[in-house]
Amino acid sequence: MDKKIIRNDRVGEKYYCINHPSGLTVLVWEMDNYSTTHALFGTKYGSINTKFKTDEDADYVSVPEGIAHYLEHKLFENEDCDVFSLYAKTGASANAYTSFDKTCYLFSCTDNYEESLRILLDFVQKPYFTKETVEKEQGIIGQEIRMYEDDPNWRVFFNMLMGVYHNHPVRIDIAGTVESIAKIDADLLYRCYNTFYNLNNMFLSIAGNVDVDKVIEICDEMLKPCKNHNLETVFEEEPETVFERETVQNLEVATPLFNIGFKAKSENGRAGLKADIETNIVLALLADDSSPLYKKMFDKGLINSNFGTEVFSGDGFFCSIFGGESRNPNEVLSEIIAEIERVKVEGFDEERFEIIKKSYYGSQIRGFNNVESVATLMINSYMSDVIPFDTIEIVAEITLEDIHKRLFSQFNTENYTISVINPIK
Repeated sequence: MDKKIIRNDRVGEKYYCINHPSGLTVLVWEMDNYSTTHALFGTKYGSINTKFKTDEDADYVSVPEGIAHYLEHKLFENEDCDVFSLYAKTGASANAYTSFDKTCYLFSCTDNYEESLRILLDFVQKPYFTKETVEKEQGIIGQEIRMYEDDPNWRVFFNMLMGVYHNHPVRIDIAGTVESIAKIDADLLYRCYNTFYNLNNMFLSIAGNVDVDKVIEICDEMLKPCKNHNLETVFEEEPETVFERETVQNLEVATPLFNIGFKAKSENGRAGLKADIETNIVLALLADDSSPLYKKMFDKGLINSNFGTEVFSGDGFFCSIFGGESRNPNEVLSEIIAEIERVKVEGFDEERFEIIKKSYYGSQIRGFNNVESVATLMINSYMSDVIPFDTIEIVAEITLEDIHKRLFSQFNTENYTISVINPIK
């Protein structure tokens, strides 16, 4: 068994990375004097992974959208009982989530993490699907999909993604569509489970009041070794341009909602993390609540305090988003484009850059004092082929010149989509 200690002198922290004989990567961060424990058991399998192959497949296999999310729902049921009732006996709080590129099962507790960890490792490795239970779940997930179809905040975001992306499956709702989930059966669920829930494609991350040797002992007891089938996932070729410049929908809202997405090329690994961090700093310089642009738009009544920005990125996608409420979303768009073009000529203010950089660095340091943040950081990092300390190292080294280069590479003012949700008249 390969057990490494990963240290960082800059912050004086360390964690353990264990390549377990089963194929699982185990990450343990012992946090002395903390009373809580947070654990995540996750697979690199999200809603976008609908086309894949392994050593056993002659060619790529395509499956309906929404299977990753469907699987997450079904794994909480086993032949004997509901998993939540098992956690109730240990006093742990449990949950799960499916995103575009990962599925994670998690628990938090203050006592008895060993038994909760056994429950987590046990049920995720024990799928139980029947024709009857799968059909029952179709109705439940179908209701969930229809509910989100009427949610203005959900629709403004996904309408934007459908405007930005021609082919990438990120444009499809994580839960799929009513039509796509109708094609899901027990055989398909087992096929996707056996492909993506292979321990060589999975990670266990646990932080807090834990002992690394005890965690390894439980892993030795609970994990079933898996053969590595060399899983590959692919996407349809995606043009660099946006699919559609504007999307508009009418729903029950008092004030129009908008999302403006600037499409850019995605990168992987440390280069992708650097792009994320630098673009976040660019967005803060352009439009946080201390920026000239924010003040100008706020004073003109174009935006309110709901205005914000985010970087949306992952495997094969990268988008910088401005969103909020406005009675004139297209004027907001014009102001944002004008500010981007102005800064490309005049540059950012160096003093503001230093303030924002220090604030970003400080927020990362604070995260090391939170058990849930640490466990989540570890699993997210390893799923992205980086390590948890890469973020603070990148932030520490960023220069204003890096930020100006990123502005030019990520913000093409000809390559955007604006999504608007207008009130029903």
